[in-house]
Amino acid sequence: MPQFSYRIAVPDDLDALREVMRRSIETLQDDFLSPEQVAASHKVMGLDAQLVADGTYFLVETVGRIAGCGGWSWRSTLYGGDDSVVAREPRALDPATEPARIRAMYTDPDFTRQGVGKLVLRLCEDAAARAGFGSATMMATMAGVPLYRACGYVEAEPPIMASIDGIEVPLVRMEKRLKAPV
Repeated sequence: MPQFSYRIAVPDDLDALREVMRRSIETLQDDFLSPEQVAASHKVMGLDAQLVADGTYFLVETVGRIAGCGGWSWRSTLYGGDDSVVAREPRALDPATEPARIRAMYTDPDFTRQGVGKLVLRLCEDAAARAGFGSATMMATMAGVPLYRACGYVEAEPPIMASIDGIEVPLVRMEKRLKAPV
């Protein structure tokens, strides 16, 4: 198994991150969505460059390649990328009463089942807890639900259907209490 390192993403990483996301959406959703739903997914998923600008977006790499990425946010937006049809909500969250947002989690298909997703999720949760958040929430894809359940997340409500050009893409909001920072 490769050795992974991690760091906060910077603007120069944006193109490479978008490519990892494209490959991830097009490859890893196949067991959960129809080809039409996978194609439509690009309009609700993807990179939100605000996370990079905020310094809350991690990337995991090995041997000069991005193996995975994901972020957390203190802003109200729950999901959606720069090119998505989802409206942004830049309002600052109150860590005492609102959950941090776990956002834009992707693993390069060449690095699945190697702990990349769990590492990214742990980095995000730890950073959110250090920022004072006691819980986290996310809008999960069906492909991500098994990982998030294994990491202690529970479904907060029944799945919704995001309608994109007449194609419905299932998403489910999940949540978790965070451990106090060490």
